[in-house]
Amino acid sequence: MPIDEATAGFLAAMAQAGPPVHELDAPTARAVTGALKPMYGEGPEPDSVEDVKLAVAGGTIELRVLRPLAPRGVLLYLHGGGWVIGSIDEYDTLGRILADQTGMTTVLVGYRKAPEHPYPTAVEDAWAALDWADRHRAELAAEDAPLVIAGDSAGGNLAAVCALRARDAGGPRIDAQVLVYPATRLDGDFPSYHEPENQLLLSAESMRWFLDHYIPVERRGERDASPGGAESLAGLPPAVVLTAEFDPLRDEGEEFAARLEAAGVPVQSRRFERQMHAFFQMVNILPGSAEGVDYLVESLDRLFPR
Repeated sequence: MPIDEATAGFLAAMAQAGPPVHELDAPTARAVTGALKPMYGEGPEPDSVEDVKLAVAGGTIELRVLRPLAPRGVLLYLHGGGWVIGSIDEYDTLGRILADQTGMTTVLVGYRKAPEHPYPTAVEDAWAALDWADRHRAELAAEDAPLVIAGDSAGGNLAAVCALRARDAGGPRIDAQVLVYPATRLDGDFPSYHEPENQLLLSAESMRWFLDHYIPVERRGERDASPGGAESLAGLPPAVVLTAEFDPLRDEGEEFAARLEAAGVPVQSRRFERQMHAFFQMVNILPGSAEGVDYLVESLDRLFPR
């Protein structure tokens, strides 16, 4: 079936609004995606909202802590945007929805962006945020509360990298990973990259633009860049993997889910039919977003019954 009608209408409007991201410079691309923020709405009001400045190597990053009443866990969320665009302000509405529906304190991570801060800066920022969330687990929820690391697209890449790092370092303890159409093989060339119907908001050309801003070709096979290329995925936390039918990253995300399952990791995965890359974060714009959030919440409820 073709892409859903809401997505087709959104893409038509975006095409009239201006050129695709790969024809822009990074600051202009950030401004274009930032202009969508008012369309997301305000989102539910959590019990408390706190912006935290976290010192990291070479600077500081911002964390936004969205705490529901009586949180049952911590959800550390790394936003998408190809390591170049996106912000915690743009993801604020999604974060509020996740905090409200999961019942978990949701921490949005404002990691630094390429090309000003190329690889591996985003990885190190994500790792620092994970360490902070683990050290503050008791304050964010409870001492023994589950800690879930999550992200979409580039954020899914960072979440998967951090899960591998935590396994190999013996901590922090991650209780689940949620990977939404993750980039798992930056050195890969999968069929879904080349399917004409997948050249939408994210295309093979725009993905090359993101990668060229983020990481040199010769480093794209490193484990902190391509977690899907890790020799073993055994011993990783349970995973929830969402992919989209019309997405250049579809095949690598589904390959990663299959490899996790083959390694004995509990996996819940679903391909969202008629959806494109980026559908998940487009709350109040694309109806598929609500379906994706529902799936995430239901999957976490199976892992951590209320």
